[in-house]
Amino acid sequence: MVTVQLKLVDAGDLYVSWRWEHEPGEPRVIAVPRDLVAATLDEWAEAVPSPLPGETADRALRRALTRGPLVDPERERDLATRLARALIPHRLAVELNSFLAQGVRPHLRVQPSPSTALVPWEALRIDEGRRAVHDTTVSVLPPATVANAPTRRVTPFDPQGTVVAVLDPVVPGFADDSALGSVLGPAPELAGLGRVRRDDLDRDHLERALATAARLLYVGHVTTGGHGLGACLHLSCTAATTGRAAPLGAHRPLTAADLVLGHRPGPVRPWRLPPRVALVACESGGDFRFAEPSGLVTAMVHGGAEHVAATRWTLPTDEGLRRLVPGFPPTPVLAPAVLALDAAHRAPDPVTALNDWQRAAATRWEDTGDLTCSPLVWAAFTTTWAPPPRRTWDR
Repeated sequence: MVTVQLKLVDAGDLYVSWRWEHEPGEPRVIAVPRDLVAATLDEWAEAVPSPLPGETADRALRRALTRGPLVDPERERDLATRLARALIPHRLAVELNSFLAQGVRPHLRVQPSPSTALVPWEALRIDEGRRAVHDTTVSVLPPATVANAPTRRVTPFDPQGTVVAVLDPVVPGFADDSALGSVLGPAPELAGLGRVRRDDLDRDHLERALATAARLLYVGHVTTGGHGLGACLHLSCTAATTGRAAPLGAHRPLTAADLVLGHRPGPVRPWRLPPRVALVACESGGDFRFAEPSGLVTAMVHGGAEHVAATRWTLPTDEGLRRLVPGFPPTPVLAPAVLALDAAHRAPDPVTALNDWQRAAATRWEDTGDLTCSPLVWAAFTTTWAPPPRRTWDR
């Protein structure tokens, strides 16, 4: 597979550079005037259900689900087309097309900037009826300082290894219909993955379980703070547990800093993370929104994960979709997404497997406008791929 690394940098204007891994000595770079991309990026930020500055989570969901383009096929197609034209340099498009003409499917590895952190590269509409995921394999390129950290150790993935499934854990002090309540509801479709709504999955239990696991599948709540290492997972941890976040009533969140530095007082004791991690939670992949990318994804990579699937924006629940989107079908959306992520992380190549699911959804959305296949859900997901670092003694 031929691979191109695409990096974006905010420095007044938007600087876009790319290099093909088989031609490391021939990088390309262009500066895109900010006024050519700002309006389209702002329009996309208003389309997704993540809160804008000063906006509550509820208002953001209502904005996106009641009048946004992601529940209107024609408006979404127009916006996704304009987003592709604004962000994919003409020369890069020509180079990609040259490989496609040879029957070669390129791998596009993207490292976003803060202003492009919400861009769903897989869903960019590059031609009539075709998205980027139709013609390319797409993944996120983590910062080199994280992926190649001297202390990082990646355990080879064992297909027969233990899977730790944390499915909609009960958060102490929060009722099912509260801000940190249930995200799945009954979810009978997920019965094969483990028990939903357990109340005994705290950080000590999880740390022990992950020490020898091959995979982590987390479905629940993530909240973000003023800095990336303040991003939080919400488990069944009481306020009495130790950690770096202040308690929220009867509950103490687990931060990215807890994973990187350890959650107990005393010497630094980083968590060991399994080689494959899937985080089905609102804005779990928001690392690149910060000038110095950090958050739950980089914490997982730092701890040994090679593949980390996460979301760019807030995921609506099935109940929210049915309540706020006129005529939304009764078909569940979130549970099938969980199953798709789980299947992707069972596959030999999680990046390709996730893209396959996204491609099928994109095709159905293009062909039928089926609201259950809106990019609102499938385009929120992306996979960060961080192969084991090459040491001097490996060469």
